[in-house]
Amino acid sequence: MGHHARPTAHPDPPSAITPDDAHSHPATNPVRAESLRTADSRPPTVTGIHASHPHPTTLAARSVRAVPAVRVETRPTTHPQPPTGIGSHEDHPHPTTVAARSVRAGSTRAPHRHHHPRRTPLRALLAALLTAAIVIPLAGAARPAIPAPPPAHLATSLTPSALSSAYAANRKNAADAARMAAAHGDTRRAAADRALAAPARRLLAFDGRGHGHVIEVMGDLAHARRIAVLVPGSDTTLDTYPRFHRAAASLYTALTHRPTEGRAPENTAVAVIAWLGYDTPATVSTTVTTTTRADEAAPRLRAFVRHLRTAAPATTHLTLLCHSYGSVVCGRAAPGLAADDIALIGSPGTGADSAADLHSRARVWAARGSDDWVAHVPHIRTGLFGTGTTVGFDTDPVSAAFGARVFDAAGADHSGYFTPGSASLANLARITLGETSEVTGD
Repeated sequence: MGHHARPTAHPDPPSAITPDDAHSHPATNPVRAESLRTADSRPPTVTGIHASHPHPTTLAARSVRAVPAVRVETRPTTHPQPPTGIGSHEDHPHPTTVAARSVRAGSTRAPHRHHHPRRTPLRALLAALLTAAIVIPLAGAARPAIPAPPPAHLATSLTPSALSSAYAANRKNAADAARMAAAHGDTRRAAADRALAAPARRLLAFDGRGHGHVIEVMGDLAHARRIAVLVPGSDTTLDTYPRFHRAAASLYTALTHRPTEGRAPENTAVAVIAWLGYDTPATVSTTVTTTTRADEAAPRLRAFVRHLRTAAPATTHLTLLCHSYGSVVCGRAAPGLAADDIALIGSPGTGADSAADLHSRARVWAARGSDDWVAHVPHIRTGLFGTGTTVGFDTDPVSAAFGARVFDAAGADHSGYFTPGSASLANLARITLGETSEVTGD
């Protein structure tokens, strides 16, 4: 039977976005100047790992009740609810659970008695629900601003000879940020900053303000012949950075320390870079279903890769490993991006119809584990009421229509692509090392 939902007042949460003008110091830090200007985000994820967060499309299901004059019909006998225990989101409704409901907006009259829910196209229905996720404001409380110093002043551009001084300056900046966060009473941020200030850390860039940015190197960047840059997904901030770091460290270990598969060939120097150079969207937010944050991040990623090319040997092979919403960032940055390979993992889409539409010279790879809930995200792209904003990310990157080189990720869930010993990690290592003939297909 039908149910009328009442409109609810959900004030928009205060924006966590920090204007570029307030946070940019182009004269002081060349890496920061072009690749670290943006907004803020929220915790927590690793390389887009959503260990304890609901699916992005779950938001749409929750938001339907807030639409004025909405009628919801539940017909469990026609559309049985699918299981909810997918990946790391066992406590949340499955994204496609919403397909069990027929939503009619803009009228309070009961549906015609000859209406058949099965005739409602699933894609159109989910598109409407995703639109609702954008239209319906979310209630939330802003986190008090965490004081931090401006980014370190670097006197020279990013070159091999300047790396040591850049690492030292950014470690000092992280230590200063840790003291300021501790004085402010934010012990979690203070601990994260303090860890990054440790002598062994190699920070190409650091900004402790807002939700924070950091670009960290593992390995010898000045002599690396193979470099992998990890681009994270939603909910990655300084507070959750340790999990993102573990993913990068797991790949570095696979490249260098294994006696057999995944080991770099003899005399091949490798480096892995964890690039938290943009403000990732929250998993449950209005921004996670649009390309807004990715469009802001794309020029920074392109600029960073250009600077990286000056710091590494000219013949270095560069691979981008883009997880979850990070694949949207890579998709938007792809035109003109100086990369040799782009791997899209756990991707909701890139905003492009096909790999060819990325307009990149790089080889494009894609993988999705069988336990990854992102498989249930509808692959649509639709305009939002003539505002210029679009919802959804278009063609599924692992589909034949997209045209990427699909590789095996076995049973990986959304958090599991960098799990030691996994098929996905082994294949990511092979792609990074250029061992393309050894990459196993899906």
